[in-house]
Amino acid sequence: MAVTVRPLTTEAERLVFIKLQWAFYRDDPYWVPPLIFDRKKLLDTKKNPFYKHGRIQLFLAERDGAPVGRIAAIVNDRHNEIHNDEVGFFGFFECIDDQQAADALFAAAAEWLRAQGKTRMRGPLNPSINDELGLLVDGYDDPPLILMTYNPRYYARLIEQAGFVKEKDLFAFAITSDGVVTPKLDRVQKAVRERQGVTIRNLDLKNVARELPIIKSLYNRAWEKNWGAVSMTDEEFDALAADLVQVMRNFEEFAFVLEKQGEPIGFALTLPNINEVLIHNKRGWLIPGALRLLTGTKKITKMRILVLGVLPEHREKGFDAVMYYEIVNRAMARGIHFGEASWVLEDNTMMVRAAKLMNAEAYKTYRIFEKAV
Repeated sequence: MAVTVRPLTTEAERLVFIKLQWAFYRDDPYWVPPLIFDRKKLLDTKKNPFYKHGRIQLFLAERDGAPVGRIAAIVNDRHNEIHNDEVGFFGFFECIDDQQAADALFAAAAEWLRAQGKTRMRGPLNPSINDELGLLVDGYDDPPLILMTYNPRYYARLIEQAGFVKEKDLFAFAITSDGVVTPKLDRVQKAVRERQGVTIRNLDLKNVARELPIIKSLYNRAWEKNWGAVSMTDEEFDALAADLVQVMRNFEEFAFVLEKQGEPIGFALTLPNINEVLIHNKRGWLIPGALRLLTGTKKITKMRILVLGVLPEHREKGFDAVMYYEIVNRAMARGIHFGEASWVLEDNTMMVRAAKLMNAEAYKTYRIFEKAV
């Protein structure tokens, strides 16, 4: 039977799009069900501030009336302005192991992007580089950590046979407490503290309004030259911060600023891996998920280093070693002995070198694909 693809436009159809994901992972022990509430918020074009400079079109693929896949076509005007690009994106891709269905989904997304004046399609991004991104292509043997993606192995084959090629790989580094605080790392961080006079200040998460301007400036300046980076608007940053503050409750010491002579020059944010709790919230409902989080966060065994950066003028001075040292020791004080540093661009030599300094292993790889449309 032929595959048909139709655009989704109503709120009810958006909910169908969200809930369809369960059909592809029902029997997968490593999949972490998202909270339906969060997915609705992410795709809400009226409330999510991303859509003030972005556009999205959801598509559903069907065969003989039965859903077989989904995809979103996305335009991010800020990306194209910053990078002088005419690239569109795809995201939220799910599909049965059927090339005809995958091809139909990508064709629909490509047609919509062409109508928006775009010449290339890149993804997956859900829906932007500041959200979840990348297709897992290596490291399928355990659940993803917080805000990282997960997918069946065959997705890479479907995407490649649809004409996409690799654009960029992203690494996730596994950091274990055994041997991570090497003599070299300890020596480097001590020397940097003594010679540079840097100090660590925990963020005051009870006074977010005062802290946010500092973090916004550090984040946007430290990452602005990264591949594909798109600085967040004030509204986007505020919305993200509001969500992360909820996650960081009882883990406040993992959000801190590096200061030199009282001036902020770096920032680190390490998240508790709440996926260890949410993996048991099989239906993705909000209230059961919230109750599990209230009772289960004390049992979390893993952390994810989400953000760690230093202003460009202060790089190559060992400041990253100071922050890694702090993160590891704070985690060990909590009885947490595993961390993931992700994601790291494959050609980010400074971060790859820092990972090796801690005997970290690149244990998962995520890929961004691209093709002309």
